[in-house]
Order: sequence, then structure tokens, then C-alpha cells
Amino acid sequence: MQTLSQFDLTGKRALITGSTQGVGLALARGMAGAGASVVLNGRNPDKLEQAVAGLRAEGLRAEGLCFDVTNEHSITSALNPGWLAQNELHILVNNAGIVRRTPLAELSLTEWNEVLTTDLTSAFLVTRAVVAGMRHRKQGKIINICSLMSELARETVGAYAAAKGGLKMLTRSMATEWAADNIQTNGIGPGFIATDINTAYRIPGSPLNEFIVSRTPANRWGNAEDLVGAAVFLASAASDFVNGQIIYVDGGLLATVGRPPQ
Repeated sequence: MQTLSQFDLTGKRALITGSTQGVGLALARGMAGAGASVVLNGRNPDKLEQAVAGLRAEGLRAEGLCFDVTNEHSITSALNPGWLAQNELHILVNNAGIVRRTPLAELSLTEWNEVLTTDLTSAFLVTRAVVAGMRHRKQGKIINICSLMSELARETVGAYAAAKGGLKMLTRSMATEWAADNIQTNGIGPGFIATDINTAYRIPGSPLNEFIVSRTPANRWGNAEDLVGAAVFLASAASDFVNGQIIYVDGGLLATVGRPPQ
């Protein structure tokens, strides 16, 4: 087998949750560029249609599936046996997620539950809906989008850190239960990634921007495209003996305690 052919996703179908913009859309574009047929997901049908049309305009194979990853009925209605029989899923990327920046002492139970449900429970619900087909075919790739907060904590994002820490362990639990079915479950832990939702934090000279850039050995924010290589690797035959691992794509942040004061 030629080395590069191991990374070829031709003939594979990938579902990426929360993929109408940002990281999810970049991952979908990257996998489609590697040959996969991608299924985009979101709750807003107009945004979903626009994202699908954008990928198709680039010559990529894409379709949309509108459902709410936090709603069990919505998931099972969309990912029903009839749809799954006609659209075999070889790859699942659990990407959907939110963050609420509120100190724990001020965080409402509603906000807590919203973050935990979106960032952790949704991965369980969507995976449970599709894994039976993977187990039957004895082949599948599940990629959970974790975070630096799977390992570290920071003020005001306690619920997010709790959810992403749980997602790391859910990844390992899935790997443990389904490895014998030739299903590999791994995670990607992005560092600080520049997207439309954090534009306000990336103003040059602002305290948060300077903190993130100085804390990251690469001396910059990451881009959504920086995550594509890891995603294609984990979705491909090249990772067939990789299971239960989290690949951190963070510009080296987790490797260091930071720079000393100047």
C-alpha cells in the first residue's frame, strides 16, 4: 500500500455535527477534499443550505441533515433506520459545542445544563444513533472534538471544562467498548482557534489576545484549517491502530508552563 493512499477518504461518508460554520465547516471541507462525501449538520435550515451550497460550488460532495444535537427525538428522527440504510456513515465527527463565560458561583443551572448537554451529552446521543451500523459493518471512525479544557481549567469556563473533560473520558470509553468491532474512537483537542465567534478577543494589543499569543509557543492563534490534518488522519486507514487518544493541536501550549516575565 502506498503511504498517501492510507489517508484517502474516497468512498467514505462523514457526518460532522455543528458544521455550518467555523471549525465544523473547515473539517467538513478538509474531509471532502480528501475524497469523502460529507453530511453537514445544523439547526438552522437556511444556514445549512448555504454551507452545503458553498462546498458544492467548490466541487465537493456535500449534503445537509438538519437536526438538533441536544434533542434525542430530533436526532433519532433524522438518523432513522431508513436514512442510515441508504446513507452508510463511516465517519462521525462530534463537533457541536458552545461555551458560556460565567463564573461558577454565578452560573445558573440552566446555563450549566445547556453547556453539558451541547458539549457532552450530544456526542453520546448522536454516536449511539449511528454506531450500530458501524458495529455491523465492523468498521468505523468516531472523532470527538475535545479541547485544551479537557486538560486545563480557566476562570469563567467551568461548565465548558467539565464537559470537555467528560468528553475526553467518553472518547476513551467508546474506544474501550467498540475497539473489537474495528471502530476507532479518538479526539482532537484544539488550542485557541481563530473563528468568527471570537473576533472580539483577537484585537491586537488587547489583554486577552496578548495573553493567548504569549502563552502559545507558536506565538499565534490557530486557524480552523490547522485541525484538518489531524481530522483526516483520524478518519482514515492511517489511524487503524490508534484508539482512545486525544491529539492536541494547540501550537505547543500544553507542552510548556509558559514564558518567564521579560
